This record gives sequence, C-alpha cells and structure tokens, in this order.
Amino acid sequence: MARSTIRRLLAGAGTAAALLMGSALTGAPEQIAHAQGTPGLMEFRWDNDRDYRKLYYYQSSSIENDRSEWYLTLREKDRKTAILKLTVTVPDYFDSKLKPHRMRICRTSVGSMTSRSKCLEEIPAVIEVNKDQTEIVVFPDTPLPSDGDYSLHIKLFNPQGKRMYQFNALVQAPGDVPMSGYRGSWLIDVD
Repeated sequence: MARSTIRRLLAGAGTAAALLMGSALTGAPEQIAHAQGTPGLMEFRWDNDRDYRKLYYYQSSSIENDRSEWYLTLREKDRKTAILKLTVTVPDYFDSKLKPHRMRICRTSVGSMTSRSKCLEEIPAVIEVNKDQTEIVVFPDTPLPSDGDYSLHIKLFNPQGKRMYQFNALVQAPGDVPMSGYRGSWLIDVD
C-alpha cells in the first residue's frame, strides 16, 4: 500500500514538473487583448433608479492618452421629439481638452458586432464649449428630426487615468416652453 501511494505522488510531481517546464520553455510574451470601446452588456450602478437612462456610445480607443473618436449617440428609440438644442454635461474631473472645431453632429449608422459606427451625413450646427470645459452645447441650423439616429462625433485624446465618466444629455424640443429635459447618460470607461 505504501508503494502505490509513493507511485501516485511521484506521478503527480512528474506531471506538475512537466507542466511548469513546458510553460517556462514557451517563452512567448503575454499578449494584451484590446477590445473596441463599446458599452458592455451589463452595467452596475450603486444607486440605480428609474430616472437613469443608458445611452449608446462608441469610442475607437479606450486606452488613456490615446487618440480616439467618440460617438455620443441619441437613437430614434431614445427620443420622441425633434431636437432644437442639445446640451452635454461633462464631469469636472474630465481632463482632456474639448475643442469645438473637432466636434460635429451627424446622422449616424450605429455599429454592431460586424460594423463600426460612422457618420452618414454631417448636420450644419454651431457647437460651443464653456470655458470650464463642463458643458458642450449644440445648436443645429434646423431641428434634428425625431426619426433616425444622430451622434455628437468628437475627436480627442482620451483623458489620463483609468476612470469612468458620465456624460448627460439634455435636449430642448421645439415648442412654446424653452426648457431642456434629461434624455439619458453615456457612461464611458477609459482603461
């Protein structure tokens, strides 16, 4: 009985040694996987209430300090009215420089697993960023219709630091009451 126990131990030790030597001999450098910066299937929020609405976005890179293109998208199903004015609130700790000449509003083809988001038609608009860099205001020349998907396309360098940023969309619809209403939020992650 002692002999069979010793055989089992030696067989287990031999297998472990072979696995260790095999992994040491491969010498292949570890590859880092880079995924596209699209929103995940699951999102966790500490204080999730019914007033929060998640909006679709696409970013070409989610790596800090990397050149990136962001598409902050308002899909047809996220709104019921035309858009006279779009206000995007930016967190005060967002340290990337927002430049109005590197932004545009466009009718968008929303990406999927096999295609990327892209601008189909640029919409003439005036885009302003306040001096604190905490608000982007978009005034389209003509109200954006309620049908179709539209995006605020931003070219920028991703901010430094691995953080999460919540951008909020406030939309003013044409009508008698000039008030902006909350449409939803883009929760963007930078790795």
